[in-house]
Amino acid sequence: MPRESKKAKTARAAEAFDLLTEEYPEAHCELDFVDAFQLSVATILSAQTTDVRVNMVTPELFRRYPGAEALANAAQEDVEQVVKSTGFFRNKSKNIIGFARGLMADHDGAVPKTMAELSALPGVGRKTANVILGNAFGLDEGVVVDTHVKRLTTLLGFTKEKTPEKVERDLMVLFPRDRWTLLAHLLIWHGRRVCDAKKPRCEACTLSGLCPSSRV
Repeated sequence: MPRESKKAKTARAAEAFDLLTEEYPEAHCELDFVDAFQLSVATILSAQTTDVRVNMVTPELFRRYPGAEALANAAQEDVEQVVKSTGFFRNKSKNIIGFARGLMADHDGAVPKTMAELSALPGVGRKTANVILGNAFGLDEGVVVDTHVKRLTTLLGFTKEKTPEKVERDLMVLFPRDRWTLLAHLLIWHGRRVCDAKKPRCEACTLSGLCPSSRV
C-alpha cells in the first residue's frame, strides 16, 4: 500500500467505523453482567478463553459469591471448582479472590472508577481496566486491545505496532475519544463473525474496499 497521509488514514478510519456501526448496530460487550463487580470478575476470567465459556460459569459463581465481601472470604479450592472450565483456573481463582479482597481493603467493596486504582488491583491490567471503565461506567479512558482488535487494526493498516499498549496508542490518536469503547466492540464482533484469523471471509466483508489486506 502506498504511503498514506495522516489525514487520509483518519478519514479511512472514520469510514471504517461508520461501516462497522451500520453492520453491527447492536455491538456490545458479550460478557453477561449486572454491575461493575460482575463485569470485573468476568473479564478477569475471560483471559485465554471465550466469553461464551465465561458466561457458562458466572451464574453459579455469582450465586455463591454475590459481591466482593463474599468472594473475598471464599476458599480458593471452592472457587476453582466453579471456574475450572475456563482454563488456568488456579491463577484465575487467586486473581478474582485477590481482586475482591483489594476492593474490600481499599475501596469499601466498590469497584473504583479510575485507571490507576483499577490497575493496582490483582488480576487487572490496562485491558481489563478499559473493559470495566468503558462498559460498567461509560468512561472512554482507552481502547481495549485483544487479539481481534490487534489483528484487525494491523490488517486494516491502522497500526504497525506489535504490543497492545502501542497499538492502543495508535488507535487513540486515530479515533475520537467518544468512540474508543464502541470501536473495540465493533472490531471484536467483526473478527468473530467475518474476519476469521484462519479463513477471513473477505468477499462478505463490509470493509473490503477500505482494507489493504483484502483478498477481493
